[in-house]
Amino acid sequence: MLMPFSRNGRFLIRPGGVCCTFRRHLSRTKRNNPVMTSVTTQPDLEFAQHLQGFMDYLLGECGLAKNTLLAYRRDLGHFFTYLCESKILRISDLQARHVEKFISYQRDSGLSVASAARSLAAAKMFCKYLVSVGVMARDVSSSVDSPKKWHRLPTVLDSPSITLLLESPDPATDALGLRDSAILALLYATGIRASELAGLGVDDVNFSLGIIRVMGKGRKERIVPVAAGTLETIEAYIQQKRQPGDGDDSGRLFLSKSGRPLWREDIFRIVRKYVRRTALKGNISPHTLRHCFATQLLSGGADLRSVQEMLGHADISTTQIYTHVDSARLKAIHKQYHPRG
Repeated sequence: MLMPFSRNGRFLIRPGGVCCTFRRHLSRTKRNNPVMTSVTTQPDLEFAQHLQGFMDYLLGECGLAKNTLLAYRRDLGHFFTYLCESKILRISDLQARHVEKFISYQRDSGLSVASAARSLAAAKMFCKYLVSVGVMARDVSSSVDSPKKWHRLPTVLDSPSITLLLESPDPATDALGLRDSAILALLYATGIRASELAGLGVDDVNFSLGIIRVMGKGRKERIVPVAAGTLETIEAYIQQKRQPGDGDDSGRLFLSKSGRPLWREDIFRIVRKYVRRTALKGNISPHTLRHCFATQLLSGGADLRSVQEMLGHADISTTQIYTHVDSARLKAIHKQYHPRG
């Protein structure tokens, strides 16, 4: 088994299983999901007996992020529920038609097409794992296609709204204002994900070169340039407001008021705080600033490959969605100002 690790030590793999921190996350998931608890403790469900091995495989061999691992386990809960209700308890009983019917089961349960497709992807990944370890003779899910889904264009903010949001923290009256200003500025200036920002260390910021080192999905490292103004805000925060708590040696860049490292959920709460303060409409999140970053670059003439590299996308087709966003903006301008629009 591979031995991935992170700077904060939370994902260190020890021989024989996952780390204690991750086990606590899995236990919390089962407590919050009665269906998950019932199906994974079903003694007759042969599939569930291989769940922990699958999770160890995703963590150790694939190096997936914590949130991705929890999503896989949650989605497999839907799959196991379907298997139990369909009386398919043995691995040898599973056939391709059962996996196809799982899609209908998902949709009948009220899940969206996107959610059903994601659950099916988890089920297919699980089947591939069973084949790889010799438990399943052949992958019966390989011939099953995922349901087609509409590609919704990401939400982006116009320039006045972005400016309003970035300027909403007030360092003069709020003790955390300088930190929050640096967080918002960095999200917009680099397009990094909330989890990536939360995982940044002080040493990941190179002020002389004007770059940051980002650890993305699958523990893939990339370098992203940062504007001088944003770096100045970050440097001011480090010198004036960053105060690690007692015994904290994580080296994380952004800390809470008590000195503990921030997590992905904290970044979402901070952004939502200033969205409410500025009364901006819509479901605006850290990912919205990521969308704005990519759209602004493409609007300014950046090539698609460069944007893909800065966003950390494995597939350029994911980045191409932003070309459609920019096209929609141009069409709106054309309609508004062209006399024959």
